[in-house]
Amino acid sequence: MSAQMAQVARLAATAAADKKARDVVILDIRELSVVADYFVICSGQSTTQVQAIADHVRDKLEEHGVPVRGVEGRDEARWVLLDFGDVVVHVFRQEEREFYHLERLWGDAPVISCSS
Repeated sequence: MSAQMAQVARLAATAAADKKARDVVILDIRELSVVADYFVICSGQSTTQVQAIADHVRDKLEEHGVPVRGVEGRDEARWVLLDFGDVVVHVFRQEEREFYHLERLWGDAPVISCSS
């Protein structure tokens, strides 16, 4: 199951990159949290781009049979959280990403390659 979830995380990262997301990172948080196995974190330059990234990630994963369980923050588009169960995608506006700095908060998490 974990290898499958890593593939889902990579698919989400690729979908974000398709919409020109910046600084796409996948964190392996399996050993650090029971909330999820992977966080995918990326940034957009505007609220419109953040929404486009989030929508594309949701659509792409649903095309591959991975339904979204919840979406938070899409209307404001400053920090959109997409919950796919064991994979959680965070799409930030750059300012919010710098403020919340999840990579630092989850600094013990290994970063995994975004490529297949």
